[in-house]
Amino acid sequence: MSNQAFLVEGGHTLNGALQPQGAKNEALQILSAVLLSDEKITINNVPNILDVNRLIDLLKGLGVKVNKLSNSNYEFQADDIDLEYFASKEYLATAQKIRGSVMLMGPLLTRYNKAFLPKPGGDKIGRRRLDTHFLGFRKLGATFQFDEKKDTFFLGAEQLKGCYMLMDEISVTGTANVIMAAVLAEGTTTIYNAACEPYVQQLCRMLNSMGAKIRGLGSNLLTIEGVDRLGGTHHTILPDMIEIGSFIGLAAMTKSEILIKNAGVNHLGIIPNTFEKLGIKLEIQGDDIFVPAQDLYEIQSFIDGSILTIYDSPWPGLTPDLISILLVVATQAKGSVLIHQKMFESRLFFVDKLIDMGAQIILCDPHRATVIGLERKTQLRGITMSSPDIRAGVSLLIAALSANGTSKIENIQQIDRGYENIDGRLNALGAKIQRVDL
Repeated sequence: MSNQAFLVEGGHTLNGALQPQGAKNEALQILSAVLLSDEKITINNVPNILDVNRLIDLLKGLGVKVNKLSNSNYEFQADDIDLEYFASKEYLATAQKIRGSVMLMGPLLTRYNKAFLPKPGGDKIGRRRLDTHFLGFRKLGATFQFDEKKDTFFLGAEQLKGCYMLMDEISVTGTANVIMAAVLAEGTTTIYNAACEPYVQQLCRMLNSMGAKIRGLGSNLLTIEGVDRLGGTHHTILPDMIEIGSFIGLAAMTKSEILIKNAGVNHLGIIPNTFEKLGIKLEIQGDDIFVPAQDLYEIQSFIDGSILTIYDSPWPGLTPDLISILLVVATQAKGSVLIHQKMFESRLFFVDKLIDMGAQIILCDPHRATVIGLERKTQLRGITMSSPDIRAGVSLLIAALSANGTSKIENIQQIDRGYENIDGRLNALGAKIQRVDL
């Protein structure tokens, strides 16, 4: 893929309807789970994005039969897996590019007694430990080796055995990986301090429909009774709640009227309420969210008059993936807010670009930023910038769409990793985004 950039002409009002893509974070787990059965599995609402397509390529390399039924619907069958593919340069190169590849380890370990993985890539948003995954596998009886020279992990086990485990951190991917390993393990596994995000709940629903025995969905205490084999199923991926939050923020920043269709409102948790705290009006219409055009939105303060604090925390708290979006939205609000990004220590470093655009932000430390809203008295100005990660990239795109003048956003493959045809979809609503080769 050639290196590309967005040229964004700011200051245009958008109008129309958007349909969110399937959830990226759910898709990476669900696609990994197809390795747990030799029967046909149909997955609907698969997002057509870089990270997901790379994972599908890895599955094909491993010998999974992949039948693309339509743009977002696929059929998979893992009845003839080629474990020799692990040794290929192609596997190493592709697996290193996406963090989601780590979730292949649980299914491969429990079904084929071994798994091999190079250290995965992904966003550069701070340390993202894999310890939780490997500690869980070891509790189930796997042996673990790390080759420091080659940066590769190897897991092996004759037969995984169920156990009680207290997760050392509430990791979504760590929980998903251990669940997938435990469903075919011998005996009962109890996972306490499990992540309970909608993505994990969806994975458990899919596995149960394949014949797994998982109890405690939606809680932080999961009980998994191992079974001998799993069958086929049909599964539909939820709408992407991060993209829905991005669209709400986009509407507010550009004074636009946007209808977000089929938003999976019941699965959004406190996301709508958090945007409302920034003064953004939302109307829930069945399963759609209507964001009316607003000239000004005012940040709420706490009851005692103190400055509002918005912080991320494990579900049912606010997802860290929306912190960047909320921060950008606050730059044009009336009032001030403290944004506290607890979970990753470099996710706020993109604010220097917003400051260059004219935003009033005090970066207190790697985890906290105070935003003093401009109340629309001055517009942000267009600049040249680079996308450091998926979520910051879209946040900068939203800032650019609201800015005065033209902005250039480089390294947009980071945005393409998580957002399907974002420029085409927003241009259809009146945005002026041009994709150019560098």
